[in-house]
Amino acid sequence: MSGGVPRFVVVGIGADGWDGLTRPAQDELTSATTIIGSSRQLSLLAGHVTARTVPWRSPMSAHLDELIADDSAAFTHIVASGDPMFHGVGASIVARVGRDGVRVIPAVSSVSLAAARMGWDLARTEVVSLVSASPQTILASASHGKRVLVLSRDQHTPAQVAEILARNSFAGSTLTVLEQLGGSDEKMYSATAGSWASPSGDPLNVVALEMSGPSRRLAPGLPDDDFDHDGQLTKHVVRAVTVGALAPTGGQVLWDIGAGSGSVAIEWLKTDISSRALAFESHPERAERIASNAARHGVADRLSIVGSAPESFDQAPAPDTVFIGGGLTRTVLDEVWLRLGAGGRLVINAVTVENQSLLAESFAAQGGTLTRLGVEHAAPLGTMTTWRPALPIVQWVVEKRGDDL
Repeated sequence: MSGGVPRFVVVGIGADGWDGLTRPAQDELTSATTIIGSSRQLSLLAGHVTARTVPWRSPMSAHLDELIADDSAAFTHIVASGDPMFHGVGASIVARVGRDGVRVIPAVSSVSLAAARMGWDLARTEVVSLVSASPQTILASASHGKRVLVLSRDQHTPAQVAEILARNSFAGSTLTVLEQLGGSDEKMYSATAGSWASPSGDPLNVVALEMSGPSRRLAPGLPDDDFDHDGQLTKHVVRAVTVGALAPTGGQVLWDIGAGSGSVAIEWLKTDISSRALAFESHPERAERIASNAARHGVADRLSIVGSAPESFDQAPAPDTVFIGGGLTRTVLDEVWLRLGAGGRLVINAVTVENQSLLAESFAAQGGTLTRLGVEHAAPLGTMTTWRPALPIVQWVVEKRGDDL
């Protein structure tokens, strides 16, 4: 209930330690009986508190689960780096126990300090956390002229980011590593991704990136050559229409059935960093291509590759949106419709007459929109030029109504 005593008090602390804390934060920790945090954070409190200090066990997530499940662990203090509500443990605890169960006393975040040191407008700077994500994730943010602040996992992150950027046409990007921000051992050093040779430094660091390389498109419809494929690929014009029809809104789960190269799921994921996708693909080599394409575009952490449809449906989280680009059968369609919740969206592309007939029947029964897409490309004809039509595609788009349940 609002106004009650919280179970947890989370106090942010910077590299400047005790002296950098506000008086309320110092008073809070002085009155604590138990304080949990990383060994580094707890060492900053030495000589200033009398509380029992408990380092996080590894994995920290399991330790946190135990702490939250233990109702007897009332009024526990936790120290965290900087602002605990910015990619921090404070946000994780609030999500689990509610805002009334937590009191948060933030310090200045490492991102705010980094922006101040770089002279960057934080409102116009993208922030990417690689604390738990793969370093390949940075590729989703790589575009010429963009400024990005990277929250590093450890001392190896800067070199990993430099190597990934250099291999993907961003060798000219400038990396500035900012270590121990706000502390007495604060340090900054810079180099381009292509010339990076700095040894691993302090594990507490933020990387400031000034991107130099290709400009990445924000709208769907990337060139087909941006994806490795064996011909099983939704071509770029139809892909742009398809992702638009899927109407991504963020925070959703997409099922991409008969994923082929994974191009639709990948472009859908690139529209919002909070979304997840599952690619259903039974062909082992295509599954490998999907994984490779996802890594290339920086979305591998949010794209899971599962087995065939519909056999793998029961092991997958329920979808908000479904795209069927291959492997369409009446059984697959019925199973998808059963699992799609009210307001869920279904988009199907069909090339064969048989599958197009199935879509026509479904359209008559469930409504939605049925569209026939025809695309023609200019191509040589002797010494002249003519139009070469691609196979026409019928696309059915429908949202499941509550009375369909």
